[in-house]
Amino acid sequence: MKSGFDVMNVNLYPPNSRSKGRVGLDEHTDPGFVITLTQNVNGGLQFLSHKGKWINSYIPHHGILIQLGDHLEILTNGKYKSHIHRVIVDNNKVQRVSVVSLHGPSLDKVIGPGEEFVDDEHPKKYHDTTYKASLEANGDLIDVQSSLEDLRI
Repeated sequence: MKSGFDVMNVNLYPPNSRSKGRVGLDEHTDPGFVITLTQNVNGGLQFLSHKGKWINSYIPHHGILIQLGDHLEILTNGKYKSHIHRVIVDNNKVQRVSVVSLHGPSLDKVIGPGEEFVDDEHPKKYHDTTYKASLEANGDLIDVQSSLEDLRI
C-alpha cells in the first residue's frame, strides 16, 4: 500500500460528577486495519470477552494500546477479530482524555477476504467493498463507525 486513510479522534470524558451516565461510549468495533489508543489516565476501557464478560483494560502510563480493526477481520475472513469494546466513565475521578488513531488503506482500495483465508472449510464470510464505501455505509459522509455487520455474507 502506497497510501492510506488515517483518522485521529480525541475524546474528552469529564469526571463522573459531571458525566451523564455510566457509559461514555457504547459498545462498538472500529474500522480500519490497526487502531492505536493512548490516554492520560488508566482505566475506563473495557473489552467484551468470548464468554460475554466485560474485561477492564489497563494501559500503562505513556503506553499505547494496539487493536485490530474491522478491515483486518475482513481481510483475514474472520481469523483475527475486531474486538468489541466500550468506555465506562462512572469511576472517573478526574477528566479522562483519549487519543485514538484508525489506520486503514487508501479510500479506493477494495477490501475483501484474502484468498489464503478462504477454502472449502472456511467459506468467504464478507463482501468485497472499497474502504470508502464501507466508511460511507452509515450515511453520505465518511464516518468512522463500524459497518462490519453490513459486510457479512
